[in-house]
Amino acid sequence: MNRQLFIPFSITVRGRLVTFERPAVMGILNMTPDSFYDGGRHNDPESLVSHAQRLIDDGADIIDIGVVSSRPGAQLLPPDVEAQRLAEAVTLVRQALPEAILSVDTCYSLPAQKAVEAGADIINDISGGQFDEAMFQTVANLQVPYILMHNRALPSEMQQHTGYDDIVDDLTKYFSKHLDTLYRLGVKDVWIDPGFGFAKSVEENFELLHRLDELTSLFREPLLTALSRKSMIYKKLGITPDEALNGTVALDAVALAKDSRLLRVHDPKPAIETIKLLFDK
Repeated sequence: MNRQLFIPFSITVRGRLVTFERPAVMGILNMTPDSFYDGGRHNDPESLVSHAQRLIDDGADIIDIGVVSSRPGAQLLPPDVEAQRLAEAVTLVRQALPEAILSVDTCYSLPAQKAVEAGADIINDISGGQFDEAMFQTVANLQVPYILMHNRALPSEMQQHTGYDDIVDDLTKYFSKHLDTLYRLGVKDVWIDPGFGFAKSVEENFELLHRLDELTSLFREPLLTALSRKSMIYKKLGITPDEALNGTVALDAVALAKDSRLLRVHDPKPAIETIKLLFDK
């Protein structure tokens, strides 16, 4: 098998340019009691910091911190409550890992603002700016990288909003519209995320995965895929999220072959090994 080609990409983090010479790995750090996979495992400060260090030790380039579950059916926290929890979590991780690149998983402008003030570097928004009309302007004001994800509805109702005439065409229109708005506001670093599992059936998720190269050929923005232990894996295989690591690695390899440039995962070490097998000389 020929070695996969990779075009490096860069972002600006706290005034310094960070360049990724291979696909980047984002390690998931959930501080929430009801996440579909690791809910309740990292709810105390010591556990949170310990897991953050383990993600870095296992090869994560970025740590993505979340304090609210976005699993199907979940209820979001009020923005002020989320802001306090997220700022506290970011502060703890930043103090322990001063050089780490920290992303925060939020769809509201107030938590985004408070998290960046506490030391976060990247805003990862599952709503694509749809749940808070101030989000895009806030990101522009903060001048931080932004992850624009495709979604159609709140987690509590998103699985009622599946069904596409052409899923890639829908995502193309969505990203084109929102990217235009972001760039007009002055946002400089944007990554796109097709939103696997968000307002998509299992069948639609797999169609999107197998057509991912259509998206990567249309957009210059690096594409992030977040497939780790999701229901499209464990429902199709008839297993649990705890048993879905092998399936995650397999689908991550497909995404990488279709030019995904970032992987968001619970388990960085297998992701790094997959990248080495596909990209190292």
